[in-house]
Amino acid sequence: MSSTGLYIATGVAALLFLIPFYILVRNALSTDAEITGENWKLFPTDIQWGNISELFSDETVPFAQTLWNSAVVATLHTVGVLLVCSLAGYGLARIPYKHANKVFYAVLGTLMVPTAVTFVPSFVLVSSLGWVDTYRGLIIPGLFSGFTCFLFRQYFLGFPKELEEAARMDGLGYWGAYWRVVVPNSLNFFAAMATITFIAGWNAFLWPLVIGQDPSSWTVQVALSSYMTNQTVVFHMIFMATAISILPLVFVFLFLQRWLVQGIAQTGIKG
Repeated sequence: MSSTGLYIATGVAALLFLIPFYILVRNALSTDAEITGENWKLFPTDIQWGNISELFSDETVPFAQTLWNSAVVATLHTVGVLLVCSLAGYGLARIPYKHANKVFYAVLGTLMVPTAVTFVPSFVLVSSLGWVDTYRGLIIPGLFSGFTCFLFRQYFLGFPKELEEAARMDGLGYWGAYWRVVVPNSLNFFAAMATITFIAGWNAFLWPLVIGQDPSSWTVQVALSSYMTNQTVVFHMIFMATAISILPLVFVFLFLQRWLVQGIAQTGIKG
């Protein structure tokens, strides 16, 4: 394919990719009548900027609070998962232990268990600890991810051992080698895992729905579902809330996108 054809194909693909965002913004600034009307218009007849103030002034859904909750939960969840799973992956890849493979296979086994199956026992445990409607209940149960642990192990298997051996000659143990040598030289991969984990934490719905029973502890995804009930669907509020809620994800992805593919490619997928 020539460079001209490649540019044309890329431009068409970009336009197709942007269509959902256009529809989202267009409907967010429209009335319900224009959204559901038979005569579709490219732009709303009268742009409804008041939809923004209506969204944030709604007393039944504290949307600003839900954005803050999602930011706190997603950020702390990301930090916790990176710490726990990177340590677990490094231990499985580097620390000699006769049962290491068995532990690794057990970790892989957790990927075969549907998340919904663990909701009831997890909720009973969290409830018994008094963590319902708290950040602890939203964050701590999800701090370990078998898939993320697997990716970290695969990455550390391909990490140059010479750097760690040099660190040990200087008197560093496993923790010192991990913290002072491995982590500083693996920031690209950590950034990729941070992107994936943050997006997953921000988009989480079922667990926050179970734990966040009071509106003050809702995350943004739970808040979005509140605009659609058995009786009514407030279209303009759903679209406006969705448009605002995806902005943090867009910024995170744009800032870290170059490390995302690069980091996944560095896993090596070795046995």
